[in-house]
Amino acid sequence: MRIAALSPRAVKRGLEPGLSLADARGRVPELLAVPYDRQGDAGLLDQLARAFIRYTPSVTPDPPQGLMLDITGCAHLWGGEARMQRAIIARMKRQSLSAHAAIADTPDAARALARFGGNDVCALPVAALETDEETRHALRRAGFRTIGDFAGLPRAPLAARFGKGLVELLDRLLARQDPHIVPHRPAERIMTERRFAEPIGRTNDVLDVIETLVEQAATKLTERGEGGRAFVMRLHRSDGHIARLMVETGAPTRDPALVIRLLRERIDGLADPLDPGFGYDSIDLAVPRVEEMTERQEALEPTRATRTDIGPLLDRLAVRYGPEHVMRLVAGDSHIPERAGLLRSMASPSSGAAWQHPEPGEPPLRPFTLFDPPQRIEVLAAVPDGPPRRFRWRGKSWLITREEGPERIAPEWWRRHEGYGDNPGLSRDYYRVEEEGGHRFWLFRHGLYERETANPHWYIHGLFA
Repeated sequence: MRIAALSPRAVKRGLEPGLSLADARGRVPELLAVPYDRQGDAGLLDQLARAFIRYTPSVTPDPPQGLMLDITGCAHLWGGEARMQRAIIARMKRQSLSAHAAIADTPDAARALARFGGNDVCALPVAALETDEETRHALRRAGFRTIGDFAGLPRAPLAARFGKGLVELLDRLLARQDPHIVPHRPAERIMTERRFAEPIGRTNDVLDVIETLVEQAATKLTERGEGGRAFVMRLHRSDGHIARLMVETGAPTRDPALVIRLLRERIDGLADPLDPGFGYDSIDLAVPRVEEMTERQEALEPTRATRTDIGPLLDRLAVRYGPEHVMRLVAGDSHIPERAGLLRSMASPSSGAAWQHPEPGEPPLRPFTLFDPPQRIEVLAAVPDGPPRRFRWRGKSWLITREEGPERIAPEWWRRHEGYGDNPGLSRDYYRVEEEGGHRFWLFRHGLYERETANPHWYIHGLFA
């Protein structure tokens, strides 16, 4: 694990991006580290791009940490380029974000000046070139220290020695080429609406209209390659009252029948049934949450395989009882067994970690039953750091006839406040054992003999089927 970003206080302590976390904790034991959320950063950039449309309609994210604005024809609205730049920096500070900005004739030049400072592209170091390290090293070996050292050289010799890409990059930096940015256009919110000449009040008529609206929304979702995760219906009554209904799904969908089925569940579960009064004048539908949805090729021939997709059942339970009351097991991002599986509600996103599966024909890597916490046992072994031969658990003695291991699991020292320090924790040596009657257990020795502790204890952590 390496450092992706640092706070100003961490920089003052001598840390820098790219440094391994172990080395950083060695320098600063009290360092607080959190996982790098790449998706969260991308979402923040997308939000900022939408917010900065107030300055110019031509805004696009410049990953991983930048925004590119084409302010041509817009700066006079803010009193000039300098005042516009100060206004943007001040807004970033109000949002507790630090930023460096630069104004130049091309996007490449503005990016280089913002990252390395200054007002003259020719004065920037060779490191400002967005090319590979080998090319930069070759330029430095040729005696070039700044971009201005070779900016005036003939293009043909430069392209022959350092590649055509360097010449194109240099032309963009010096405004000899002007690669315009592609403005970021936020996707329009999907909405459909139906107005009626005469108010309607029958539930079946309302559901028929909503199904038509979902079909229209599904057409738009298909064009964008997306599926809806939440569908919001608003029923406008003739006296001005607005009834709001929402259904959520565990996976993106474009199936109108599924949405209608979930909507019926929601209506049946309402404590206060829908009251159409004198009828509804209009009904509209919005899809506030969408996700990418790829098409799946259906089999050409019908199969008799057992249906294992429980998604529709989970959606119905979530609509009836609330998504926070429907729990699921997700894989945890940890090699410690008790943290490998987490219980989360359907409303929470998954951790993104993947379950470990044994090879075909191999026994399971983990038992089906885990004890929380592990239970202490007494073990007899041939040598202190060897496999167990007999153990006593719950007042009964078990003779081991087969064992497999050890599987050594190191402690998660990076979770400790003091880091590795003088006491990183105790390792675990796990054994899969089978006793003479055929029962199989998962045992572990807590601590390495004479290296971490003089008297390691034994525990039973789980039972195999």
